[in-house]
Formats: sequence, C-alpha cells, structure tokens
Amino acid sequence: QVQLVESGGGLVQAGGSLRLSCAASGRTFSSYAMGWFRQAPGKEREFVATISWSGSRTYYADSVKGRFTISRDNAKNTMYLQMNSLKPEDTAVYYCALRYGSTTQAPEYYNQWGQGTQVTVSS
Repeated sequence: QVQLVESGGGLVQAGGSLRLSCAASGRTFSSYAMGWFRQAPGKEREFVATISWSGSRTYYADSVKGRFTISRDNAKNTMYLQMNSLKPEDTAVYYCALRYGSTTQAPEYYNQWGQGTQVTVSS
C-alpha cells in the first residue's frame, strides 16, 4: 500500500504560478504510473495530467496543455505539477493518484489517491 500526500496548494491571482507536490511512502513509487486530477465544486473529478513510471511519457488535458507540467523524481518518491498562467477556472481541489499499470486518463483505473490540496485562483 502506498500513501500519497499532496502539498503546495493555495490562493494565487490569475496569471500566477503554483507548484504542487505529491509525496509517496510505502511501496516502491518508481514502478507506477501517476496522475493529477482535479474537482471543482459541483463538478465531477477530471483528468489533468499523467506520467509514466520512468517519466518519459506525459499526457495532458487540453485545458492545461502548455501551462502545466507534470514531472517526477523517483529518488525522492515525489511527483510534481508546475502550474503557470493560472486561470480562475483552474480553481479546484487537486488530487494525485497512483496506478498499478500504464498511464491512463480515466480516474476509475487509479488504485491509490491522496487527500487533495485546494487551489484557488482569483480574478
């Protein structure tokens, strides 16, 4: 069992930047694909980005492509989401997730989830 803990959320003005971190403990982090998802009030959880176990493959939602960058440091058991040019519509609780398999955008295929971190972008 892997435990995931997100951090780095907060309040930022539109156009600003934040970097989220997801620290993993427990089983070997480097064997698994990882992803970031978000959920705004009254909306379903949506895919943001995913990264392969090695970090060589990344995929993004169209809404964040070119603004967000997903990365991982397997030596530190940590995944990151660098968020630039933030918009009010990026406001949500951001979750990291782990999958015992290859990358996918479907949240139902992820096996472990963190507790989430709030990101609020003011206009």
